[in-house]
Amino acid sequence: MADTQVGNNVVIEENVTLGKNVIIGNNVVIYSGTKIGDNVIIQDNAVIGKQPTRAKASILPETNQLPPAIIGSEVTIGTSAIIYANCKLGDNVFVADLATVRERVEVGEYTIIGRGVAVENDCTVGKRCKLETNCYITAYSSIEDYVFIAPCVVTTNDNYMARTKERFNNFKGVTIKTGGRIGANATILPGKVIEEDGTIAAASVVTKDVYREELVVGSPAKKIRNVPDEQLLRNQER
Repeated sequence: MADTQVGNNVVIEENVTLGKNVIIGNNVVIYSGTKIGDNVIIQDNAVIGKQPTRAKASILPETNQLPPAIIGSEVTIGTSAIIYANCKLGDNVFVADLATVRERVEVGEYTIIGRGVAVENDCTVGKRCKLETNCYITAYSSIEDYVFIAPCVVTTNDNYMARTKERFNNFKGVTIKTGGRIGANATILPGKVIEEDGTIAAASVVTKDVYREELVVGSPAKKIRNVPDEQLLRNQER
């Protein structure tokens, strides 16, 4: 820890592993066993490796102590961000201020998680994605590589809206495959699949799967045309 910069009022619990050139801001809490790579920046008031707390009325099962969080190299974690236990951030991930990444989430390299974004439990997020300000990624969702999700997008996983026991066996997040793009304020209903390069216009409500390279618009969202060739992921410089 000789080359680590540590701010004021920092709590680092036992068995935390810190790489080279780690910068830790003021009032940061890093929980036991967390592994942090090289050249990581953790800004003020961030919490890393937090164990989940279950509400008394929660339908989620109780969990024992989860494995520690793993933070790759060259990662930046913003002010007041919370990274839960059993979360893995790949190299060069950027987590902005006030974002929350829950337990059993894995985030691929070079992905950006914007200000105020919530990634709920049991999700996967691929590499080089952009999850922009205040979007909500519901539990049990799968996001592949090069996905763009605009501000204030909402994804959902419960068609029963918390009524009847039938819902317990039917929770299902959304799947957004490689190159999928979601416009601002769009809503995606439970279990829907956005195929490769599928694109959803702003403020649309997605009630059906979106096929490969389709552009859909409206409420409910309907195809209006294919995505132009010059907009397809395969035609971009990466």
